[in-house]
Amino acid sequence: MSGEGSPTQNVDGTGVRVTIVAGRWHDTITDGLLAGAHRRLAEAGAEVTEVRVPGSFELPVVAKTALENGADAVVALGVIIRGGTPHFDYVAAAATDGLTRVALDTGKPVGFGVLTLDDEQQGIDRAGLPGSKEDKGAEAAEAALVTAVLLRDLRTA
Repeated sequence: MSGEGSPTQNVDGTGVRVTIVAGRWHDTITDGLLAGAHRRLAEAGAEVTEVRVPGSFELPVVAKTALENGADAVVALGVIIRGGTPHFDYVAAAATDGLTRVALDTGKPVGFGVLTLDDEQQGIDRAGLPGSKEDKGAEAAEAALVTAVLLRDLRTA
């Protein structure tokens, strides 16, 4: 399983403003990702705002706006399931490249919780649901939070 060996860090997120930006496709999987992200951020004491967008293609522009308007970090959550057309490839590339660009352009972290899947079961296995093997929502939230605290510390050092 790809989550084996993933680091877990206890970080104090007090005062860190995090916006979760989540697509609306595939409710069961997305709801699991959201629950994991919210749980992890609450454990760390971060200030959380949630915004829903139509799909994964819209994640970068909304993430950028959130970061430009006061968020210290964004957790981007989406679900893209491969179909019979190249649409999957275009949306997955646009979301991935766009979110990377947002992080670099703003100098703020974007936790990447966009699942690119061959089938729905792969998403269920990664969504942090009862019986899931992984919790990618929590992992994306932790990555964003740890990086936000690290960047804050580097900037004040």
